[in-house]
Amino acid sequence: MQLPETLEGWLALLEARHGQAVRLGLERVAGVAERVELRPDCPVIVVGGTNGKGSTCAMLESIFQAAGYAVGLYSSPHLLRYNERVRIDGREADDDALVRAMEKVEIARRDTPLTYFEHGTLAALAVFREAAPDVVILEVGLGGRLDAVNLIDSDCAIVTSIALDHTDLLGHDREAIGFEKAGILRAGRPAICADPEPPQTLVARAGEIGARLLVSGRDFGFRGDRQQWAFWGRGGELRRGGLAFPSLRGANQLLNAAAALAAIDEMRDLLPVPMQAVREGLMLVELPGRFQILPGRPTVVLDVAHNVQAVGVLAENLSNMGYAPETWAVFSMLSDKDIEGAVARLRARVDHWLVAGLGGPRGLPAETLAQRVREIAGATDVRAFDHPEEAFAAAREGAGEDDRIVVFGSFLTVAAVLPVARASR
Repeated sequence: MQLPETLEGWLALLEARHGQAVRLGLERVAGVAERVELRPDCPVIVVGGTNGKGSTCAMLESIFQAAGYAVGLYSSPHLLRYNERVRIDGREADDDALVRAMEKVEIARRDTPLTYFEHGTLAALAVFREAAPDVVILEVGLGGRLDAVNLIDSDCAIVTSIALDHTDLLGHDREAIGFEKAGILRAGRPAICADPEPPQTLVARAGEIGARLLVSGRDFGFRGDRQQWAFWGRGGELRRGGLAFPSLRGANQLLNAAAALAAIDEMRDLLPVPMQAVREGLMLVELPGRFQILPGRPTVVLDVAHNVQAVGVLAENLSNMGYAPETWAVFSMLSDKDIEGAVARLRARVDHWLVAGLGGPRGLPAETLAQRVREIAGATDVRAFDHPEEAFAAAREGAGEDDRIVVFGSFLTVAAVLPVARASR
């Protein structure tokens, strides 16, 4: 078989090869990994959780870079380009590096079937092995226990939050989901939990294997005022004070920042980080699509919130923004998400719903989704559009200069609107 010579060709091949996007289990991917050396030869941090993973990874990356370390970061999904998933020292991996890595995994897999995500995860590890960074940060794709990222024994694990999402695969309550998230913990290694009320399954798993569990609000946390904040660690000891707020917007970002600092604190013997690097890293961190506010008027807010907990945080963040005469929601969500719960969280803050369809087997026709919004929100102005770009264009046309437009519901929704929104500024 002729192997693809371009990244575009590889991605098309992986998409076509396996129709089943998610196949939980490590047996196949572990077998492939045994045939090629993939573990990064440096400290590794694995970040799992329902929401907040991307923000926490971005803060870790930014702080370690400010401290002078070369950082490898693997995250998913991407917004605009696949290369976003694999970053070396703050830059996206180039096509040539990814193609070499894809080919290496293909040769090693022989006749073992791999999903798109599994092949991509092994390829990312191959890129890091070649680049030899000082530290690698790996974001879990789904769950934790059976996720391909969990092949790597990390030096530190972070679980950001535990909420209901992917319930068909991970379980229908927080205890079941917490068990899956706890799969990334390792014996004798620090395990940081940013959720102040972790499920008992996660706590029990940490105890069973002897992981050093630190829970937000109990073993570490934050305090401060509107001007600055401070991080405290074990025993309530002030570890880092006089910190500026992270450049990532949102009321929940201090939870994520404190978890990142707890991990850095636990790994200080391997990767010492000076105070100035923490300040600089938090001030400079960027992550598109997480309560991202574009410059210009009307205000445009982009948020990939796609489950009830994340939409609840979005609602809180919108309430903290200040007054806007009207709010226009450009909304689209996949059919396997809790659409009713998500819309209910935001209905009191939205005046106009511009609902778009999403393609693929998990998408819903626009009018079907619009009818569900009408029933849940009780709104009179609910309009359906075939594509998120069209819904955004209608919002731009209808919104007044002092209004705000909120684009949310899926990575796919934000990815479709982001380039158009930037071009219209």
